[in-house]
Order: sequence, then C-alpha cells, then structure tokens
Amino acid sequence: MVLFMALMTVAMAACGNSEEKAESGKDGEGLKIAIVTSLTGVDDGNFNENNYNGILSFIKNHPTATVKAIKEETGDPAAGVQAVADIVADYDVIVTPGFQFAGISSVALENPDKTFILIDSEPTPVGDQTEFDNIYSMMFAEQESGFFAGMAAALETKSNKVAVVNGIAYPSNVNYQFGFESGVNYANKVFGKDVEVVELSGYAGTDVTGADVGGNYAGSFGDEATGKVIGNALIKKGVDQIFVAAGGTGNGVFTAVKEAKGDVKVIGCDVDQFDDGVNGSENIVLTSAAKFMGMNVEKQLNAIVDGSFKSGNVVLHADTDSTGFIKEEGRHQLSEGTLNKMNEAYELVKGGKIVPASNFNGHTPEKFPGL
Repeated sequence: MVLFMALMTVAMAACGNSEEKAESGKDGEGLKIAIVTSLTGVDDGNFNENNYNGILSFIKNHPTATVKAIKEETGDPAAGVQAVADIVADYDVIVTPGFQFAGISSVALENPDKTFILIDSEPTPVGDQTEFDNIYSMMFAEQESGFFAGMAAALETKSNKVAVVNGIAYPSNVNYQFGFESGVNYANKVFGKDVEVVELSGYAGTDVTGADVGGNYAGSFGDEATGKVIGNALIKKGVDQIFVAAGGTGNGVFTAVKEAKGDVKVIGCDVDQFDDGVNGSENIVLTSAAKFMGMNVEKQLNAIVDGSFKSGNVVLHADTDSTGFIKEEGRHQLSEGTLNKMNEAYELVKGGKIVPASNFNGHTPEKFPGL
C-alpha cells in the first residue's frame, strides 16, 4: 500500500500569500500555521478551502494563532516539497492538503521540532521508514462516501441510468468510483432497483498498478472542457444522476447539467457543493458525498495545543463521522424515503457490516461485505 501511495506524488508548486498577523509563541498562544496548497488555493470552494476552514475554526478559539496560505502553481512535484522547505523555519505547523505533498517526509526528518499535517496521502517512505514522529497523515475511506453517492443516485434516478465522472485514477479517486458502483449495486439488490452504471468508451481509467478500472476518467483534475464533453455525452445516453469526483474538471460537468434539458442532477464530492448547484431558481445538486477534512484538521491542531498529538498514518472512516453525505435540511434534495434508507445504511457502514469496495481492499463493487 505504501508503494502505491508513494507512486502518487504529483505536485503543483510555488508561491502565494494571505496572512493574518499575531504574536508568535507556543501552546496555541501565537501558534504559527502555514497551509501549502495546489494551484486552486484556499478559496477554491472545495477541497483546499475545506481544510483551510478547519484552521480558521481553530483560530477562532485561539485568536493569537496565525495562518499563512501559500499557493503552488508550477506543477513540479519537487517544487512542492521545496516550497514547504522554504517556509518551514518560520512556522510551527505546516498543513499540506493533497497527495502531491507526500514527499514532505524528507523535510519533516530535517525539522523534528515542526509538526506536519498531511491530507489524502501517506508520506513518501525514506529508506524503510514509513511513519514519522512529527507527521499526522490523514486519509479517508472515500469508498464509504462514494457508496452513499451511489445509493442516492440509484434511489432517485428516473431513467435508471447513472454515472460517475472522475479526474485521474489515483487510489482515492478509484475509491470514490468503486464506492459509487457498490452503492448502486446495493440499491439494486436490497431495494429491488434495476439501475445501470454507464461508462463511456475511451474514458476508462488505469490505476497506479496499471490495472484497467473502467469508469469515466477525464485524465485531469483541471480540465473543465473535457468535463463538459463527458457530461454532455452521459446526458445524451440518458443518464440523469451524475456523481462528480473530478476536482476542477467537475466544473465542466456541472455546466453541462445546468445547460441540459430535463431533470438531471449531480452529486457533489469531498465537500457540500449545494451552492455550486444554483441554476437560476433551481439547484442541480442532489446531495454531496463528503470527507469531513476541516473538522479533522482542527482536531489535530487542538491536539498539538493540548499536548495529545500523536503522529501516524491514519485512515478515517464513518465510525469517527469522517465520511458520509450531506443531509442537512436545505442542503440536499433527497426524498424522505431515500434519506431514511441512506441513514439506515450509514449505521451499517459505521458498524462495519457494509464494507464497500475500494481500490485495494480486495472487494469488488459486485461482491463486498453487506451486499
């Protein structure tokens, strides 16, 4: 598994800013935090911003703490690590959202007095060392969130055709795909549905082992044009529920759905994307499959302050309320019946009775515990 995660080191690098000033110090009094992100920055309305909001929430309770946001833009993996190395001396905690920062392990070894929070990847091994005393690596069971997206799509579709659109077949993205397919299969078997997951010719993904995982992969997380092409093609095939797990590429899918005639919906990814679904007086977002990242970033910052911080490479699941779907009133369009079924399934996932397929857990979307 470590090898697979190490293979994912793809970065986007360089400079940027946005700083709040305060006194420097320790134990939360003036804790100096930096967040180094991909080129979309901390105001991307999605992945990076969710992590940034966790820091801001921490600062509300520790007003002398500060944060500086650094945006990387070159796309060079080495530059991503270098950007962290360039600023590490000036900060107590470095937060790095995204698999592209896996290589910070070398910086962490050289700076044992600094703390690093890595999101969505294990750190790259250094020799035989895979865990580091000053790195908390949080990953998420995306297949669980994807499972709820698949359930929602299958239970709400009118055409009985649904699909998932992905960016690149990195493990976290394949997890979303396999989870989605698992959720559709679960709804078909348990609730008597007959829903097809539609895949377009020419867009199959290849994971980090070279295996063909199928799906609808754009080959990029930043290609809106291709996202729109895929979205339009799926709509033309009769798909009326599309799970969009494609980063910036997904914006093109959103556009295709907004321009489409008929009742087509999208399911957001990573964070609550309901606001992105506004389309005149209507909204195209059914719900969103979520990883509750900001909450966990804040939790680790609090642990640093109160002395309970523990390093490690951790995969977070529904049993810590770290994966799931958006069900708050006014933030989704799920029917009461669908919501009840999904809430019941959530407890089964939380208790380990349903274990959706993921890229490497040995299960398939057609055969997994709970199906």
